[in-house]
Amino acid sequence: MTVCDIITLMEKQKNVMFINVDQWPGNLMGYRGRADIMTPTLDFLASNGIAMENAYSECPVCIPARRTLMTGLSPRRHGDRVYSDTMRMPDAVTLAQAFSDAGYQCVATGKLHVYPQRSRIGFDEVILLEEGRSEFGVTDDYEIWLAEHGKPGRQFLHAMGNNTYYTRPWHLDEESHDTTWLTEQMMRQIARRDPDRPFFFYLSYPGPHPPLVPLKTFWDKYSDVVLSDPLKDDWKDAWVLDEFRKIAAPYSQKERQDARRAFHAQCTHIDYSIRLVLGALREHGVLEDTIIVFASDHGDMLFDHGMVAKRLMYESSASVPLIFSGYPMLEYRDRGYEKKLCTLADVMPSLLDLCGIPAPQDIDGISVFSEKKHDWIYGEISEGNLATRMIRRGKWKLIWYPAGNVFQIFDLEKDRNEYHDLSSDPSCSEVLSELKELLVSLLYGDDLEWVDNGVLKGFAPDKKPGRPNFGLLNQRGSHWPPPETGYSH
Repeated sequence: MTVCDIITLMEKQKNVMFINVDQWPGNLMGYRGRADIMTPTLDFLASNGIAMENAYSECPVCIPARRTLMTGLSPRRHGDRVYSDTMRMPDAVTLAQAFSDAGYQCVATGKLHVYPQRSRIGFDEVILLEEGRSEFGVTDDYEIWLAEHGKPGRQFLHAMGNNTYYTRPWHLDEESHDTTWLTEQMMRQIARRDPDRPFFFYLSYPGPHPPLVPLKTFWDKYSDVVLSDPLKDDWKDAWVLDEFRKIAAPYSQKERQDARRAFHAQCTHIDYSIRLVLGALREHGVLEDTIIVFASDHGDMLFDHGMVAKRLMYESSASVPLIFSGYPMLEYRDRGYEKKLCTLADVMPSLLDLCGIPAPQDIDGISVFSEKKHDWIYGEISEGNLATRMIRRGKWKLIWYPAGNVFQIFDLEKDRNEYHDLSSDPSCSEVLSELKELLVSLLYGDDLEWVDNGVLKGFAPDKKPGRPNFGLLNQRGSHWPPPETGYSH
């Protein structure tokens, strides 16, 4: 590296505050036109930064999405398109390692969702909150803090499940709520940072992912708010769609309304907490040199199309918020970056690009601030009966369910809410054929068994009824002493 290279790097060495959340839909934002959600902080950051309009989680479930985010690799490359909770990170330079190698102080607070749980994946320090996954032999730092403050194992005594949509207000004091606790941990890291080094700080909230247990303060803020109705559609019936809708079927109309209100409340709690983080950056004199990034690993259907949770390729599940903001981003505004197709794999090269750090050459992501662009995005999730594959190209989105060989195609310029499936429309036959051909070229592994002479054939689904889930979708109990088994998605 020449002297000129070093000077250029030093000039571009901005700090990065990366705020990541779990399960926040890209369309659930005030700046996206949603009048029923209170996100004033994120709306401000979006209006004064770059808010990507077409950002996707290529595999919309926690672990695969986070592997992509932290490596810049697609699911095909990093090895997980299901949810493999004991799979180690691939042999690749991580986002944190790339910043650390460039001389940055790298600290993470919150959820990493890697294995082993105490793996730092390139961070100098990790203040861990892993939602009580003690079956992997780790008591995280949040649980240790609760025990030290006289509340050992009490965080789940609200009785709301980690993958269910029943709700009630938070049962402990405000400082014990995980959103509040994590915010304070990050402010502490800002205060004790190394003043002689730039920093890459990663604040990873587990919300608004269930359990739906908002602070009463934020629950009450939505007492007089009329929430928008869940998205509807005119789709044809299909066995695989009915299977996804079964997850939402047990909830009554009131329970659905309460769940969406609680989810909104948890979003607003996070939004307000980000204000404290920005305030801490300002008061410690580093705000002007800090890039603020906000993203989610995937979204949540929240009863749109009669479905709930993630693992789907519809906009509510696969489309994610992605904002680049802060003073260093002002020069990048109004250049059209917002319209680009992008994925979570693009976050790593984009941040490295902004900070003048070379990205690893073998990653799949590309900087959204470069001249390069994605002509299409390929999404994949699950295997077997519920396997789903997706292509987003231009204004078109193709969704394929191999079980039953079911196709849907949407014009997202005219129909971003995916109300009308155009797969049977003769005027779309040509683009449908093109997207199917592209999809065939992208399949690999066992998926190739669903292709016959270059034609997508899918397979006949196994329609045997599933067993009842007496674990209530990973219901928690007392976590003192820490239990030997558990698990939550």
